[in-house]
Amino acid sequence: MKLTRRAFAITGCALALAAGAGWAQDVPAGYPNDYAQLVEAAKSQGKVVVYTSTDIAQAQAMLDAFTQKYGIQVEYNDLGTNGAYNRAISEAAANQMGADIVWSSAMDLQMVLAADGYAETYASPETGNLPEWAVYQDQIYATTVEPIGIIYNTGAISEEEFPRTRADLIAYLNENRDKLRGKVATFDPEKSGTGFLHHTNDVEQTDNFWDLAKALGAVGVRTYSSSGSMRETVVSGENVMSINIIGSYALEWVEDSPNLGVAFGEDYTAAFSRLALLTKGAPHPDAGKLLIDFMLSHEGQSALAAGGLPSVRSDVTTGLNIDSLNERVGGSLKPIAVSEDLLTYMAPQKRVEFFREWNAAIGK
Repeated sequence: MKLTRRAFAITGCALALAAGAGWAQDVPAGYPNDYAQLVEAAKSQGKVVVYTSTDIAQAQAMLDAFTQKYGIQVEYNDLGTNGAYNRAISEAAANQMGADIVWSSAMDLQMVLAADGYAETYASPETGNLPEWAVYQDQIYATTVEPIGIIYNTGAISEEEFPRTRADLIAYLNENRDKLRGKVATFDPEKSGTGFLHHTNDVEQTDNFWDLAKALGAVGVRTYSSSGSMRETVVSGENVMSINIIGSYALEWVEDSPNLGVAFGEDYTAAFSRLALLTKGAPHPDAGKLLIDFMLSHEGQSALAAGGLPSVRSDVTTGLNIDSLNERVGGSLKPIAVSEDLLTYMAPQKRVEFFREWNAAIGK
């Protein structure tokens, strides 16, 4: 993943001008009476800086809605999971924090930032609208809930033939080694923070992850650093299937690619979240708080869902929300909780043990 990939989503001056009037109306219903002071302070700061791993295509609607509402520009830096984390800690070490918000799908790296003191405590007034598992000590907030799934080439495997459970998938890989050899893909956990999270969560939540890893090794699994690169190979037929990818992306891809199918385990479908935190030493702290609140609000969640990122709230009717997503995957959705359990595989010894076993399983 490129660490320097950078996208600035500076929404236009027209949006800012349009938001100039009626500031008193900017305070959402049910918020504290003094929230108008936060809004005014945020507007005086005029800008909010985000370090993220989320593609601008998925975030644009939410960013535009925020600027339309408050007239605050968003500097949006897509750095990838490892890039966002590394830049934040490097800048903090130099006392030159550039980000107000770090927004990343690498839930474990976000928890490390909080554990190491890089996150500011801020109790969002939207907390009561979120599941209990989606908030960690008023420092980290889950802004989405996204299934982890499989894409496959329907020209190679029919929907009826595709395995429905994890055990069936392992059996299918083992029984079709010649057919699948060199044609199965998954994340490279050494190059992708998202992939590391997906795989290590499976280790903790299932009793057959290593059986799956060995089955992948037996078919000569190929590893990639992003879901997008895996998609291209499955669409082209270079790979037959890709396992443990970002399912929210896949649900959109199948709409545009007639030879692409998406599957979720009927027995177990893990789901990750993109976590947002306000940095300690943020250059625009009030604007950062305002953006976090907006991301979690009904309006912000609706905009994210419109961009293909399912809402963590159950009252959002645009796109998928946590309840309708659970129905879509067959009732097996198991969100990864925002908790200190995410730190388990961030410990050096546990990381070493995981990679040693992973590399042995896939024959690397």
